[in-house]
Amino acid sequence: MALAYDGAIQRLIDAFGRLPGVGPKGAQRIAFYLLSASEDETRDLAEAIEEVKAKVRFCDICGNVCETSPCPICADPRRDHSVICVIEEPKDVMSIERTREYRGLYHVLGGAINPMANVGPSDLNIPGLLKRLENGEVSEVILALDPNIEGEATTSYLTQLLRPVGVKITRLASGLPVGSDLEYADEITLSRALAGRREA
Repeated sequence: MALAYDGAIQRLIDAFGRLPGVGPKGAQRIAFYLLSASEDETRDLAEAIEEVKAKVRFCDICGNVCETSPCPICADPRRDHSVICVIEEPKDVMSIERTREYRGLYHVLGGAINPMANVGPSDLNIPGLLKRLENGEVSEVILALDPNIEGEATTSYLTQLLRPVGVKITRLASGLPVGSDLEYADEITLSRALAGRREA
């Protein structure tokens, strides 16, 4: 099948189409938007991409994105260094930080166990987590992984791995979101909501 466009425009559409969450039509829309955008706007985008590739790295301690290692969270003496919240991806840090409830440190695994995608425990930043627990300063590890099959598998694996270390292992409470209807809740969500019930 012949491509609808050739040359630079098709190359740009293909490049955007490889981005996560961008389908063929979205890639085409972005490419044609950039064709009609000002030269300043397209230059700013190109420079931002080059700058992020040149400057941004992963924190040597927690694995979060940063420009200098250790990252600002790991370097902050006001944070509670006795608690580590284990998350899948760097973007999860901002989700938790937006709550303004958590004042501990983080540890980014870089994914979750997923046999279907050939991702096993050895592909995750688990050795870095174990190293952080060696000095005895950490008293609690919060497992804040996505509530899906991969996140559950990783949570189970880490729970078994960390139990002998002697730290308190907790996980995020889960249940029904505010404003939802019981009839639309899946069985796992409902069972967790029942198990995590508290006195009214």
